[in-house]
Amino acid sequence: MERIGYITRSPERLDATFAALSDSTRRAILARLALGEATVAELAAPFDMSQPAISKHLKVLESAGLIVRERDAQRRPSRLNAQPLAEATQWLAEYSQFWSSSFARLDDLLEDLKTSKKKAKKHKHKKH
Repeated sequence: MERIGYITRSPERLDATFAALSDSTRRAILARLALGEATVAELAAPFDMSQPAISKHLKVLESAGLIVRERDAQRRPSRLNAQPLAEATQWLAEYSQFWSSSFARLDDLLEDLKTSKKKAKKHKHKKH
């Protein structure tokens, strides 16, 4: 288990989060749940998919910790749990810093090459 600031993440949970996010239907379900809780029927409505198929997607999201399913009388609404997304975002941010640093070094190198080329051009013109 790795602790970063207030976020504690495990490799297994990160794997489950990314596996759950790998499907466009599950990402669409999460986007819908970001607007508020919804039932299976409400979540299935925009898809050309049966409620049992949507339920399978919900089970994947629930096992990854991305949603919480509750019982409310006859309804069983789902709601978003954003904590695993925060952990995934933090993990990605570390690589974002790597790429930013790499691009900054590349920019510096390109600037050095431009400067060297200009100096070489000036030096060549002085000889003639």
